[in-house]
Amino acid sequence: DDARHVFEKMPTRNVISWNAMVAAYSHNGHAKEAIELFQQMELKGMEPNMITFVSILDACAGLAALAVGKEIHATIINNELEMDVVVRNALVNMY
Repeated sequence: DDARHVFEKMPTRNVISWNAMVAAYSHNGHAKEAIELFQQMELKGMEPNMITFVSILDACAGLAALAVGKEIHATIINNELEMDVVVRNALVNMY
């Protein structure tokens, strides 16, 4: 909650701050919150990167959210990131 409070108070956020929050939620048993924050990130027009995708795919795996994971997989393909070995491993884990 403290980290989220600080995040919300930030006057400007970049992909690093978004990634930190998504990863924190995903890796600490708050997969639903990670997915919700990722969706907010997209709505704000922030471009996710490989680190974002790895964290959010981990959250999808934790919730068995296959439909969301497939949408993210499509985004990864559209962004031409599917050849990255870390992203591939996250995809394998998610499926």
